[in-house]
Amino acid sequence: MTMEEMVATLNKWSHAYYTLDQPLVSDGEYDRLYDRLVQEEKETGRVLADSPSLRVGDKILEDFQKYTHRGQLYSLDKAQTFEALEAWESRNKKLLEEAGYQKDPGYVVELKFDGLTINVTYEDGILTHAATRGDGQVGEEILEQIRRIPSIPLSIADKETMEIQGEGLMPLKALEDYNKTAQEPLKNARNAAAGALRNLDPNVVKERSLTAYFYNIGYKTGPGFATDLEMKEKIRSLGLRVHPFIHLEKSLEGVFKRIHQVEGFRKDLDVLIDGVVVKINDMGARELLGFTNKFPRWAIAYKFAAKEATSILREVHWNVGRTGKVTPTAEFDPVDIEGVTIRRATLNNYDDILRKKVEIGARILLRRSNDVIPEIMGVLPSDGPKEKIQKPDHCPYCHAEIVQEGVHIFCPNSLSCQPQLLAKMKHFCSRGAMNIEGLSEKTLAKLMTEKNIRSIGDLYDLNFQDFRSMEGFGDKRSQQLIEAIEASKTPNLANFIFALGIGQVGAKGAQDLARAFGSFEALRRASQEEILAVPDMGPVTARELVTFFHDPEIIKELDHLKASGIQVQDFKASQKDQIFAGKTFVLTGSLSRKRSQVEEEIQSLGGKTSSSVSKNTDYVLAGKKAGSKAKEAQKLGVAIISEEDYKEMLNKGVGK
Repeated sequence: MTMEEMVATLNKWSHAYYTLDQPLVSDGEYDRLYDRLVQEEKETGRVLADSPSLRVGDKILEDFQKYTHRGQLYSLDKAQTFEALEAWESRNKKLLEEAGYQKDPGYVVELKFDGLTINVTYEDGILTHAATRGDGQVGEEILEQIRRIPSIPLSIADKETMEIQGEGLMPLKALEDYNKTAQEPLKNARNAAAGALRNLDPNVVKERSLTAYFYNIGYKTGPGFATDLEMKEKIRSLGLRVHPFIHLEKSLEGVFKRIHQVEGFRKDLDVLIDGVVVKINDMGARELLGFTNKFPRWAIAYKFAAKEATSILREVHWNVGRTGKVTPTAEFDPVDIEGVTIRRATLNNYDDILRKKVEIGARILLRRSNDVIPEIMGVLPSDGPKEKIQKPDHCPYCHAEIVQEGVHIFCPNSLSCQPQLLAKMKHFCSRGAMNIEGLSEKTLAKLMTEKNIRSIGDLYDLNFQDFRSMEGFGDKRSQQLIEAIEASKTPNLANFIFALGIGQVGAKGAQDLARAFGSFEALRRASQEEILAVPDMGPVTARELVTFFHDPEIIKELDHLKASGIQVQDFKASQKDQIFAGKTFVLTGSLSRKRSQVEEEIQSLGGKTSSSVSKNTDYVLAGKKAGSKAKEAQKLGVAIISEEDYKEMLNKGVGK
């Protein structure tokens, strides 16, 4: 097989997997051909312009270069009421009648994504540029970042030069998975996507599993299009993702029905949206309507009602997390947003405070979007007295001198800073880790205060009398805690890896590492190259693992655990371990357990989970109030199972 044939085959497989959700080969087959291609590239020194090897690398960019768009990227006029849409239609009808236009232009209704606008350029079939929107005329070049999004093809069949506009997004499932192990949890998917695409380290895009949907060709050599739908079909045929929710309506009444439909399934989507976009379908009508100074007359964004409120900022507390990062939390007068009383919000860092001009006593604008943590958007004019917020120079808990890393500040005292240690121990004892039942955060804090617990290993040095001597701990409770600690001394390998709280390693990653290395000692000795050979392990995770296991304090702590009687069980694959091998599940509705727990369970048993239903879905696990996903499964003939069915599959140890 020639290099050209290998690249074409790999890109075909990648498109089927990431864009169509229709895998053509196993992960192992893809990896073997990819490794063969990389080896040939090393031997020949030749790399094709659309080689998938361009999607990886550790190069950090020095700065962002400017990119001038060939076709201007316009923002859209906005409406928040149906009356505003009717006024928009009335203006357009009048202009079209004056121009002698007599056809039915039709309205295309599509989702308004809430991410970062991107503009990709293909020349002679090769992805040559990618840029942010910027001011609509000049943006920032982000080609290396865009190459890390596997659903965006590096080459297309069409040889014309064209710019294709879309939205870079972080799926909500990807955000949830990322935050399980992230040293710095991300606040919401919108900021996560924008932050990754505008990060000088392109690999952040890959770490956050970004995707993109495309909806417009803003520049193109050669013939144009007769309709918007024809243009979207062209984008789809080129191999770029186009969201399936695109509908042509003859009247505003149909548009209104579509808006109500979107409001109904909005919470089921795996990406953020903040409204719908309504566009005139006929390109001839668009040409007649033209543009205002800011907007195209032929398109408008219907935005859902903002979940916003105002309050007065009263105080800012600085908190220390498990990684030592010190972050500010704002406290303000209670406000009600959609029936939820909000009293506090997290500020990102001190630069965020300065940029938003937030001060004590200021009138702040708050937003709660898509049920994420409340966010302070900025300040509003107010007359009351104000006080500047001071950045701490010492840890508010242990008083160690703060260190600055980029825009964030950290307490370097990871050994005896109480909030850091408490968070680490809480994670270590949690159900998905060592599962030490009864060692709650409150109990752990009490042990730290009264029994001078200063490391995770110290938990295994506790005896019955240590618990019994504390207020509120009787004989029965003390004995139960001692038994729970003792019972945790023979953890399975995956649980123990997860319990250690290694940066970038979540429950699934721990399972993958356990399966790949078999024993804890083998993992401790593993090189970065050996870890990179494990599926889904990227260079950042590999570096984290190697650094972790070579840290003198970590080595000391692991030796302490071993001396305390911890015997990590080697990984042993059994039939039950793989009962869902090759099966894809979609979860919908309200389940009796957290959705993330069920997904992790499915993945640990060899299965896959997806956010959307397709003909490649094997099962839709439907809880109470199952919505559009269950209906889609019925249309496609996909098996719909209840939680009882799922439990029966687990008990029998076989997939249906």
